[in-house]
This record gives sequence, C-alpha cells and structure tokens, in this order.
Amino acid sequence: MVIKNLTLHNFRNYADETFFFDEGLNVLSGRNAQGKTNCAEAVFYLCTGSSLRIRHDRQLIRRGEDCAMIRAEAKTKFGSVTLGATVFENRRELFVNGNRVTRTVDFLGNMNSVFFSPGELRLILDGPDERRRFLNLSISQTSRDYCTALLRYQRILDQRNNLLKEHDLTLVRETLPVWDEQLAKYASRIILRRREYLKELSALAEEAHSFLTDGGEKLSLSADRVYLGEEGEIAERLLSELSASYERDLRLGFTSVGPHRDDVRIAIDGADARGYCSQGQARTAALSMKLAEVEIFTRLAGEAPVLILDDVMSELDLPRRKKLLSRVGGLQCIVTCTHAPRVLYGTACNKINIREGKIVP
Repeated sequence: MVIKNLTLHNFRNYADETFFFDEGLNVLSGRNAQGKTNCAEAVFYLCTGSSLRIRHDRQLIRRGEDCAMIRAEAKTKFGSVTLGATVFENRRELFVNGNRVTRTVDFLGNMNSVFFSPGELRLILDGPDERRRFLNLSISQTSRDYCTALLRYQRILDQRNNLLKEHDLTLVRETLPVWDEQLAKYASRIILRRREYLKELSALAEEAHSFLTDGGEKLSLSADRVYLGEEGEIAERLLSELSASYERDLRLGFTSVGPHRDDVRIAIDGADARGYCSQGQARTAALSMKLAEVEIFTRLAGEAPVLILDDVMSELDLPRRKKLLSRVGGLQCIVTCTHAPRVLYGTACNKINIREGKIVP
C-alpha cells in the first residue's frame, strides 16, 4: 500500500497544504514545533480513526476555526482508495471513496499504518493500558470481527459497571447474570484473537530485536494470564470468574476480571523490562514490536503498511540507525526529523521541508 497524497485543511497548525509522497522513504524535516508530527498524525488518523496524541478530536482543529479536514489518496492491491475525515467541535464524519460511513469498523483497514515515536516508550515502561491499547489498535486494523467484538464488549462492560453502582442489591444480583452471558461471549473472541496475535508478534519481535542488537539481547512477550481452550471454553471460564467476583465487584463498583484488565509481559534477557531496562533498551524493544507489527500487517493484508517514524532517528545510536534504515528499505516510510543529513547519511529520499505549517523549498 502506498499513500500518494495527503491534504490538510485547518488541521492543527496547517491552514491548507497538500503533501505528495514517494513509494519509498519520505522525510519531513524542519525545526521543532513546525508541524512535522502533525502531518504524521494525520496519516495515522486516516488509518485508524484515532490519534495517539489526544483524547478529544476537537483538539485537531486549528485554533479559531470551526472544523478540520483530512483527505488522502492511496494505492492498494485492490486499486485506489480515497479516505477523508471532517472533525467538528462535537462530532466527526468519516468518508471512504467519497461515501460517508457511520461505523468506525467500516473505516478501518482501508489503509494500514504503523506509528513509532519516542512516546512509544510508554508501551514498555507504563501500565497495562498502553499495551492493551497497542493490541487493540493493531488487531483492529486487520480484523473487523475483532473491532466489532471490542466495541460491543466495551458497551456491555459500561452497562455492567453502571449496574454495580446501583443501591438495590437484589436488582443487581438478579440482573448481573444477563450481562455476564453477553460479556463472556465477546470477551472470549477478544481473548482468542489476542492470544493468536501475541504468539506471532512475540516471535517476530524477538527476531527484529536480535537484528537491532546484533544478538546481544533477547526480547520476549507473553500474556500475563493464560486462557486455554477454544472460544466456548474461554467463555465458560470467564462466566465462572465473573460469578466468583460478584462481591468484590460490588465493593469496587466496577468489573475486576476480563480482557480489559489483562496485560502483556515484556522481558529482556528474562528480566521484566518495565522494572529493569534502560531508556535505550526500552526504545529498542518498542521499535522491535513495531517492526514485528509491520510484518504481521504485511502477511494478513497481503501488502505492507505505511511505516511512520516520528523523531526516532535522533534517539538511536549510529549502528541502530543504519540497521533500521536497511530494515525498512522496501516500505513506504514517513520519517520526521530536524536535520535530515545527520540521520540519513545520503540515503535517497523524498525530502519535504516544513516551516510554520507550510511546505517550503
């Protein structure tokens, strides 16, 4: 898959600008706070329907404006596709080939991307929320069934949590089993797909990490909870766990078991990365996971995703920088940096200079 062009209108610090990308390496260069990351963010938004940087879409709108618009044209193995998003203060509209789609699940998967920035250290060093979000975003881009199950699970989970806050305990105890049946149904689908995905991700991330470190360290990924069996067996186990946790959930006021509480263990040479690794080790581990994600997308979608590397090169030492460039040679890659000559070492690329939200010579 190749993104041919990207148009931004009142998006972040851009008034009106159109970017044209090559099939290989595209470098967005310029001083800090000029809009390089904003452009990368727009590409990721069109691929996933969400941003890794904000909680509310209205933050994407240029100051003083009523709405923002993003539009991109891409070439895929199925032909050309045009994706668009218009963001208003309290809502948004998504478009595929000019037709409005009302469900996020219908927007996902038309373009795939993998995004890496220094902020991805959160994936290794922060709490379980970051790792669950990584899994959910990654799997949803290539599996509409997973995305649908995830959305339905979250809605039922919210309703169950609201019920747990009710003062009428008789009503709560009578109603909880009804929600639990539905919750377990979708939870088992989520767990099964995560299990399959994590198995493949772990092997590929271990290989990528060995490549980046010249075999100096071993990276391993594993689920913190192991669910054996197929979908029906997992659902039965979850029903039993939900039932056993009634009293605790009533005290806490929320559901304490399920895939929304699961985590991924990340270890380097057998030691918990979250507690023992340096920032450099965390950066390499996170980058290895992202490179593994690229491999999985390529296999599942039948074509490589767009790889976005936001201000990453300056964070890597020279040997790993060169290794990374050799690894992504066959991909369409969008790289942001402040000084292109210092990080690319003569690598051929489509260079785009940005100053104050504008493309400049």
